[in-house]
Amino acid sequence: MIYLTRRERFCSAHRMFRKDWSDEENQKVFGKCSNPNWHGHNYVLWVTIKGEPSPEHGFVMNINILKQIILEKVISKIDHKNINLEVPFMKERIATTENLAVAIWNELELPIKIEGASLHCIKIEETENNSIEYYG
Repeated sequence: MIYLTRRERFCSAHRMFRKDWSDEENQKVFGKCSNPNWHGHNYVLWVTIKGEPSPEHGFVMNINILKQIILEKVISKIDHKNINLEVPFMKERIATTENLAVAIWNELELPIKIEGASLHCIKIEETENNSIEYYG
């Protein structure tokens, strides 16, 4: 089994909050990440796929195809956007990095499978001290 990882970056704003809670409740649970005027991050995204190399070309998946899938399905929809307001795949979700990792997995799993590989892991670094890994 071969594992192949592609790194991409994006910048986005968000606010972690529940609409059904008061500002005070949101502040208590989410802290400064619940700023009503938003805040942003320079995210780093790692997408790891797995599979056996093709006898025809030796790739698990052509890295250029993987890059295009990630750019089309994720980066073009989230880079320099407000995650809460402008990102369709995050509608009705609290904009945590955990929820973001699951949503990105859902966006990428099928297109990668169509290309003959399997999605193994989504890793998102929100800050240099905090990252999330999701394995499906």
